[in-house]
Amino acid sequence: MARPGHAWSRPSLEEDDEEAEDPLDAMISRTGCAAQHRELQECMAAQQDWRHCQAQVRAFGECMARRQRAQ
Repeated sequence: MARPGHAWSRPSLEEDDEEAEDPLDAMISRTGCAAQHRELQECMAAQQDWRHCQAQVRAFGECMARRQRAQ
């Protein structure tokens, strides 16, 4: 709660986390490779082992490489 005399209060950490976009997600969105990254994350969450997600790893890597070549 704000002290008397202050017209604002600081949001709780939980509220702040929900509103703020993750900097890594924002960076990946700017590359145009967000869909590949999301597929990779979903595979890794389901498989619990990146070695089972090589197709997604390759697709994300190729997308990022195309982005690098375009710059």
